[in-house]
Amino acid sequence: MKNSDTGKENAFIKFIRILLGLTFIFSSTVKGIDPVGTSYRVEDYLLAYGLTGLTSLSLAIAILVITSEFILGFALLFKLKYKTALRFTLLLMLFFTVVTWFDAKYNLVPDCGCFGDAVKLSNQATFYKNIVLLVMTLLLLVVKKGKTNRLPSLIQYLILLIASVLFVTFELYNYNHLPVYDFRDWKTGKDMKVKNLDKEKIYLTYKNKKTGEEKEYLSPNYPWQDSAWRADWTFVGKRIDDSQVIKPHKLAIEDKQGNDVTKQVIENPGFQIVIISYDLTETNGEGMIKATELYDSGKLKNVYYALITATEPNEVEKFKKLYDINFPVYFADETELKSVIRSNPGMILLHNGVILKKWHFNDFPDVTEIKKLITR
Repeated sequence: MKNSDTGKENAFIKFIRILLGLTFIFSSTVKGIDPVGTSYRVEDYLLAYGLTGLTSLSLAIAILVITSEFILGFALLFKLKYKTALRFTLLLMLFFTVVTWFDAKYNLVPDCGCFGDAVKLSNQATFYKNIVLLVMTLLLLVVKKGKTNRLPSLIQYLILLIASVLFVTFELYNYNHLPVYDFRDWKTGKDMKVKNLDKEKIYLTYKNKKTGEEKEYLSPNYPWQDSAWRADWTFVGKRIDDSQVIKPHKLAIEDKQGNDVTKQVIENPGFQIVIISYDLTETNGEGMIKATELYDSGKLKNVYYALITATEPNEVEKFKKLYDINFPVYFADETELKSVIRSNPGMILLHNGVILKKWHFNDFPDVTEIKKLITR
């Protein structure tokens, strides 16, 4: 087929071009909504490939990649600097395809985050998706039929520059505040209480000491009171079936002694303010001071406070003194805390397990705002 940049664009080729452009725009937008989350994925990749020296640049790399993806999608959709956009799209797709091939084969990073938290794909599905997009790109490169954009080249570059600036501004807003839309479990208005715990089943396995036979019993329906049975059978292990239990989150909170206090904190029937700081050594000091001042004001009666961190307990004491933290401090996994809120520190107001509001440290509330929420 002879290449031509004039004449009418084939309907199928137009469909491919628009679909590819929209896919890039969708992918970049859902990642741009949560640039911090995307930077976590970039950091995972850098660590997987041994590029530890670049982890401090994870956010900058994330913003660069996301913005590039958006601009290429925008250029394809409106045929701005079309040939150049196609060439860069090919380079980007070759890079993505190679990286996701290694992911599919070796599972280097369990979650590629190619569509942020909006759409979850397995590593294999991500690789096949990229193969399809790569084929679409190659097809567009081979068949460049149809009128190119008649706007002057300088105007086309100017439009792309303006689009880039606006998109980066959008990303930075989501970075300096919370994402404009929360795709994760801990979204405002969601009930985080665990339900149907009474339907959890515990199965115990015992082994006969003489025959080696193993039997599984549904607890407590096993002959534990039979001394003769206990003499012949020994405990092997247990299996928990919680398929009927509704668990809206995976966060497990412990006190300094290792006791599970998740239900006590998250499902507090009263009003509960939770300060999340996955790493107190990297927390925003002004935000932490503002959070403690809110507590120390004493103007919020019957509101419970808790700080949850992944910082080592022996390190926490100096930060309690530094920030004058006079409310309980608990501990949880760093990765889970990062998924709760994209801010260090961040603040959540709950009532009876329901999330009433979340705040980035740049937007921490005052007493008046909290009172409005708890008196509705």
